[in-house]
Amino acid sequence: MDLGLPDEGDPRRQAVQAWLAANPAPTGRQLAEAGYVVPHWPQPWGLDADPIMQLIIDEELKRAGVRRPVNPIGIGWAGPTLLRAGTEAQKQRWLWPLLAGEEIWCQLFSEPEAGSDLASLTTAAVLDGDEWVVSGQKVWTSLAHIARFGILLARTDRQAPRHRGISYFVCPMDVPGVQVRPLVDMTGAHAFNEVFFDDVRIPTDHLIGDVNHGWDLAKVTLANERVSLSAEGALWGRGPTAEDLVDLVRGSGGSGDAVLRQRLAAVWAEGDVLRTLRQRQTLAAAAGRARGPEPSVRKALADAHGQHLMNLGRDLAGPFGMLAGTGPTRTTDSEWSQGFLYSPALTIGGGTAEVQRNIVAEQVLGLPRDPIPT
Repeated sequence: MDLGLPDEGDPRRQAVQAWLAANPAPTGRQLAEAGYVVPHWPQPWGLDADPIMQLIIDEELKRAGVRRPVNPIGIGWAGPTLLRAGTEAQKQRWLWPLLAGEEIWCQLFSEPEAGSDLASLTTAAVLDGDEWVVSGQKVWTSLAHIARFGILLARTDRQAPRHRGISYFVCPMDVPGVQVRPLVDMTGAHAFNEVFFDDVRIPTDHLIGDVNHGWDLAKVTLANERVSLSAEGALWGRGPTAEDLVDLVRGSGGSGDAVLRQRLAAVWAEGDVLRTLRQRQTLAAAAGRARGPEPSVRKALADAHGQHLMNLGRDLAGPFGMLAGTGPTRTTDSEWSQGFLYSPALTIGGGTAEVQRNIVAEQVLGLPRDPIPT
């Protein structure tokens, strides 16, 4: 598909190439200050880049082998919410180290009894002088064990309608009363955690937006989450891609199994469809079209694709696929074996596949909502 991107002689492309030539191994802070971490953000955090410029920067960073800082929740979810509703002091304090990957963030939303129905959360925050006192529990909190800050939803008015009694905070993860316990998944890792709050005191200047109006900001965060979880890598924007798998198989001499070759072609086609869809979304923004349900569409497709890719990687390894640390070419590669074990989570986290399809059904197809049981 011809997306109409500028050629090598375009001055915008040459400017990015010149910067990369002068900074062949840039730090996260250098990338952030150059505006290359989030080029679509307004200055000084980004470049006010239009969609075409964003794609140019993506291409040139990939060509130079330069990776942006790894801080998925901070850059992808918390950052856009702070940019939209944070005060100038809050932006100056948190955004630069967030964009540079110097301070890792987590998301303190889900609770044992408030997952898909997030508005039923019970973690409470009570104002006491110039501090909020937080008590409750969160669960399935990715990166909580290494995070410096977390974006926190807590109920601040038990009498208000449940969507209007919630506030949005930035919670330091190292203050007294915060306890993080690991949830070890079948990969053997504990990316997930449960977090307990025992009279945790948070300064009032850590409130984002207005009291009791945190639900509106939560929707901003969740919309950006669905974009982040459907980026290039097959594991919620991380890990290998279909193109990586094709390169591995090609480099090892190919596959003699016609069925596996057909599956490999199908997975490669899925990956290319997702890449093209992402680029089309970006280009559509150039026409001024507001973001609609596309993130949910792409996430629903990307999650299934990630499972297809990881299952195929295991099958290409043959009997070696039953061994931990084995990749699709039967060599030791923990990325693939870990990815296979992790991939079942893709259609659950960040909004289940069923939730995404409900959004598409209602917002795209105009179908009626399911009746609420009485």
